[in-house]
Amino acid sequence: MKKLKFTPLQIAVHLAFWILAGWLAWAYFSDNLTANSIQALMQHTGKYALIFLVLSLACTPLNTVFGFRGAIKVRRALGLYAFLFAFSHLLILVGLDYGFDWVLLQLEILDKRYILVGLAAFTILLPLALTSFKWWMKRFGKYWKWLHRLVYLAGVLVILHYAWAKKGDLLSLSGDMLQPFLFGVIVLVLLVLRLPFVRRTMVDLRGRLRRFMTVRRAHLSTN
Repeated sequence: MKKLKFTPLQIAVHLAFWILAGWLAWAYFSDNLTANSIQALMQHTGKYALIFLVLSLACTPLNTVFGFRGAIKVRRALGLYAFLFAFSHLLILVGLDYGFDWVLLQLEILDKRYILVGLAAFTILLPLALTSFKWWMKRFGKYWKWLHRLVYLAGVLVILHYAWAKKGDLLSLSGDMLQPFLFGVIVLVLLVLRLPFVRRTMVDLRGRLRRFMTVRRAHLSTN
C-alpha cells in the first residue's frame, strides 16, 4: 500500500487554515460577521495570525525537548499560514478600513502605536516567509538560522500589537489583556525551552523517564 505523502498532523494544519480562511470569506461576503464586519474581519485575521505564529514557535521545542519529530514537518506551513493571515490583516486595514488613503494611514501610524508595532512585526515576518524554502536555506547557510530566530522578536511585537489594539497594557497589567498576557507567557516559556542548559536538562529528564518506563514494562512482563 502506498504511503501517504502528508502526515495526519500536516493534513490537519492545512485543513485548519483553509477552513478558517474559507469561513471568514463566507462570513464577510454573506454579512454573517458583526455589524462592523471590517473590524471583525481584522480581529479574526489578526488573532489567527498570532495563533499560527505561536504554534510555529512551539514546533522546535516540541521536537528537541519532547522528541515530537512530527512537529518539525508542520513548522514551515504554520509559519507561512501565520504570514498569510498577517498579510490579510494588513491588507484589510489598508484597503477596506482606510481605502488606500496613504496620507490618512500615515497619520494613523504616527498616532496609534499598535499600528506601528504591527507594521514592525510584519516587516520581520515578510523576509522570513520569503526565505522559508529550502533554496534559501542552502543559499544563506548558517546565517539562515540566525535570520529566522527573529521570529521570536516578531512574536513579541505581535503580542504587544494585540494587547494595545485591545486597549490593554502588558507592562502595567491594565485593560483587556488576559489573552495577550497568556500568549506572552506561552512565548516566554518557548524561549526558555530554547536555552541550551534548559534544553539539555529536559532532554536528560526525558531520557531517564524513558529508561524508567522501559525497565518498568520489562519488570511487569516478567511477573
